[in-house]
Amino acid sequence: MAKTIGDYVLQRLREWDVDHVFGYPGDGINGILAAFGRADNEPRFVQSRHEEMSAFQAVGYAKFSGKVGVCMATSGPGAIHLLNGLYDAKLDHVPVVAIVGQTARSAMGGHYQQEVDLQSLFKDVASDYIVEVNVSTQLPNALDRAIRTAEARRSPTAVIIPSDLQEQEYEPPEHEFKQVPSSPPSVSHSVVIPPDDEIAAAAEVLNAGEKVAILIGQGARNAAEEVRQVAEATGAGVAKALLGKDVLPDDLSYVTGAIGLLGTRPSYEMMRDCDTLLIVGSNLPYAQFLPEFGQARAVQIDLDGTLIGMRYPTEVNLVGEAKATLRAMLSQLEPKADRSWRETIESNVASWWETMEQQAMVEAHLVNPIRVVHELSARIPDDAIVTADSGSSTNWYARNLKFRGRMRGSLSGTLATMGPGVPYAIGAKFAHPERPVIALEGDGSMQMNGMAELLTIARYQDLWEDRRLVVCVFHNNDLNQVTWELRAMGGAPKFEESQTIPDFSYAEMARMAGLEGIRVESPDELGAAWDRALAADRPVVLDVVCDPEIPPIPPHATFDQIKSTTEALLKGDPNAWRIMVQGAKTKLQEAMPGR
Repeated sequence: MAKTIGDYVLQRLREWDVDHVFGYPGDGINGILAAFGRADNEPRFVQSRHEEMSAFQAVGYAKFSGKVGVCMATSGPGAIHLLNGLYDAKLDHVPVVAIVGQTARSAMGGHYQQEVDLQSLFKDVASDYIVEVNVSTQLPNALDRAIRTAEARRSPTAVIIPSDLQEQEYEPPEHEFKQVPSSPPSVSHSVVIPPDDEIAAAAEVLNAGEKVAILIGQGARNAAEEVRQVAEATGAGVAKALLGKDVLPDDLSYVTGAIGLLGTRPSYEMMRDCDTLLIVGSNLPYAQFLPEFGQARAVQIDLDGTLIGMRYPTEVNLVGEAKATLRAMLSQLEPKADRSWRETIESNVASWWETMEQQAMVEAHLVNPIRVVHELSARIPDDAIVTADSGSSTNWYARNLKFRGRMRGSLSGTLATMGPGVPYAIGAKFAHPERPVIALEGDGSMQMNGMAELLTIARYQDLWEDRRLVVCVFHNNDLNQVTWELRAMGGAPKFEESQTIPDFSYAEMARMAGLEGIRVESPDELGAAWDRALAADRPVVLDVVCDPEIPPIPPHATFDQIKSTTEALLKGDPNAWRIMVQGAKTKLQEAMPGR
């Protein structure tokens, strides 16, 4: 039987070592779907409940595997549904390839059913590479270049294949004019190191500093040991952008935790008081959380030269791979004899963790959401993977979850979209079926995207060596982060019609889907519930009924934010008095640590 173009697409993906394709079927990709059947489902087609979830699953898989994620959708509506997940990949610099169908070539331009101008649709999100394949001989180069570009640029790319072409016989390109061959699949990972004089200039800046601060992002992930050595030599503290939360463990005494809107007080104080700043692999957009302009001499290291010097007036910019660049710099660093700056940082960090425990123990209506993550921190396996969604629960992930050991974690860092927590977790399980995975979900995100994907979890759980996948739902019947943003930034009381969401039993739905469901309504039940979930022999939904009035107020809240919140409450916000009491009790733990 002759090989079709659909057959060749899967053959080439196998040659690229692609094990999974996250997708949803439709007649625009029927030719490729039939090829999956002929290929005994290799690579495996992972069926989500919605194409957006397929894209998120591919992003999660890529983030946690280090490989290219591949998603697939039909023409028209299916391709449109991929966009949010692909933008998540674009903004977080994640390699994902989207393979999408298109109307038959004979019908293009005829206002045919599901005909959408896909090249225009994808030209921004897949700006690094998008191609429509219209003849067989075009395919190898097109697919190879999409994968190579996604790898090299750490970005999403798109390959559009019309439906009629998928079923035609595959003919390779020939050695003739206007045909483009392609070499066998392989990726070259070159190591980029800045010139010696630039590294020496950076070392001079760090050696001259008396109060050195380090900010790391996901670009420092392969350089964790080098970051530690630089921090030891310079006496620096290390703050982490959210996408870099898993680069260094939080049990290091000088790691100050998250920075930015969801950051910690030690990170805020370190940036406020430092005289020297080293940024490694981070493009944190919130310049207001960095030192005042002119206060600190600064050095930045990033593999992408287009992202250098964008957030702070850096004095030395090093375009290079983090690990190799820091190694080259280490021999030129002069160990700091005066450790008073480091001792101040360590004292602040120790005090902060005491405060976090006290805040977690503040009494609340039903369950204090901070305590949910506090109890997890005491129990989480050292090899766990954690995914977080966007919402007020993200605050507790950022500030309260202590990373240690081999733990990994991620979220929609730059797009900050709602809904990727559960599909990220599914992608993580396919990337590492031998490791436990935990998704921290607000109930708004759960209702938006997570609930249907419980069926996907139930369907594929038997494929995972370690079946533990815990979806923890912060159940407060409120779109809580936006509610607090309305209060703190707009001075507006909670608008019930937009903010209150329907009550629902997520534990009961889990049981209906064939998973284990655990409902928690008391803080005294939390520890045992986490123990049960983490020891289960199947995926679990932990449905924790939380108090929506525990404020996610950052430790560096401005006077204007506090003033706006107070004005909002005085304008008739529901439960205004209890909100003020809970807020006062929580913030008092920061003002009076140890009390």
